[in-house]
Order: sequence, then structure tokens, then C-alpha cells
Amino acid sequence: MPKVSSVTVPYASYLRVYEPLAAFPEPERDHWARYARRSDRPSYQDELRRSLADLVSTPPVPVPVHESGDAFVVETEGVVRVCPWRTRLRGWQAMGELAEQLPAPVLDAVLPPVLRRQTAADYERWRVRNPDARPWIRTSTWQVPLHWFVLVSDEERVYEPCAGPGRPPVFRYRTKMVEARRRVARGLRALRDALDDAPLVEGLVDVGRWLEEFHPRSLVEVDYGGLVHAVPADELDEDHSAADVAEGIEALREGDGEAAGEAYARLVERWRAIRHLQFAN
Repeated sequence: MPKVSSVTVPYASYLRVYEPLAAFPEPERDHWARYARRSDRPSYQDELRRSLADLVSTPPVPVPVHESGDAFVVETEGVVRVCPWRTRLRGWQAMGELAEQLPAPVLDAVLPPVLRRQTAADYERWRVRNPDARPWIRTSTWQVPLHWFVLVSDEERVYEPCAGPGRPPVFRYRTKMVEARRRVARGLRALRDALDDAPLVEGLVDVGRWLEEFHPRSLVEVDYGGLVHAVPADELDEDHSAADVAEGIEALREGDGEAAGEAYARLVERWRAIRHLQFAN
């Protein structure tokens, strides 16, 4: 594959859903079946490099003109599952969040208002034709949202400091959809009883609704992505955030507020240190 760009890849994490081929209608199913047999499939870093190359062009291209035909592919127990990139849809959705993330002068300098208005209008027209569209990937910068860890368990944790020659480290969790949904339901019961409408509850409700839109034989993945470059290897090795979240929820279920607070404090301290790197020189 030709090199797209040498720009630095952002420190982003990902929540992905891999659906079995049976979940897709024809002719899309045939496309993904053929795609899965390719040996030159791009990586998540290739996707980010393409997006960043568009943003630094003149004028910037905040959203691809055409939807991506790429996907991530996994095969387990003889079943091929794919996670379509849907880069264009995710780009549109990310545009709607920029106003909350950047000061107005910075946002106007990066993406002029007239360009943002045109992009928003394009999205509205597209949504009329595709009212049920949803992404297979959610992205978060400089953190892994704590409610994502509710979906997985420490036993599903995979950390590979060296994934192979020329490949970055890997830190991810991957679980079956049925397990992720079960953990969402159990977690919500415990959290609602103890915390009412806390942000953690709101986030878990949102992600739970999203998961319901996918095939029940899907896989759910929490991937640290580019965050592996922001955290020292020894800290990654000691990172058991899913276990801390599970411990905190179980403590709430048992009415042990002190143990729940200790688990939460570990999580906050770990992820606060990472988020602070966003503002370091």
C-alpha cells in the first residue's frame, strides 16, 4: 500500500463492533467477503493518516468526499467478522462535536465557518436518505471512557509490548456481544441504585443502546489505539482498568462505598495523568 502521509497519529482509543458477514445485506456482504480475503488490508493508523492528510490540505477536507470501502477484519472460531470504517459518517459526527472541544478562534482558523456550514448541510441531506445509519466505531481522544470498561473483563485483556517488526504495541479487550450486553445491564442496575444520573450512568445507557443495533453474534472491542504511545510500557503492563471498574461496580452492588471509592480513585488518577499530556509541550 502506498504511503499516505507521515503526519503524527493522534492519541485516540476506539470502541469497535465486528459483525458477522450474515449481518450485511447483499451486495455489501459479498464485498466484505472478498475484502476479508485480501492480504493488504490497511490498519487504523492508515485510516488516521488519510484523515489527517485531508485536514492539512489547502483548503482542508474535514469529511471525505466518498465513503470508505475499508474495514477491520477478525476471524474467530471459523467466523469472519468485519468492522466497517465508515470514515465519512464518523467525520460528519465528529464535526458536530468540535464546537465543544475547541475555542471558537481556534476552530475558525482550522475549519472556516463557511466550510463547516457546507459540511453540516451535506450531512443533513445525507441523513434524509440514510436515517438508520450508525457507525461501527466510536473514538475518544486522550482517554478511554470509563463506561467502555464495563463492557469487558480483565480476563479479555491483551497487551503485547511488541506486536511484531515495525508494528506498534497492542493493548485491547475483545468480548462477545452477548457478554457486553449482559455487563451493561448488570452495571446499570448497580450504578442506578447507587449513583442515580451520574455521567457514568448516562454514558453506559448511550453505549448500551448503540450495542443493541448490532447482530447478536458480533464481537465488541476496546482498543487503546494510539494511547499506547502516550503511556510508558511499565504503566501499560500494570493497567487493569477493566478490573478496577468491575471491582467498583461489585462494591456498589454490595453497598461498600469505601471500596467503590478506592477503585474509582485508582481509575481517575490513572486517566487524569494521561489526559494532562494533551496540554504538555
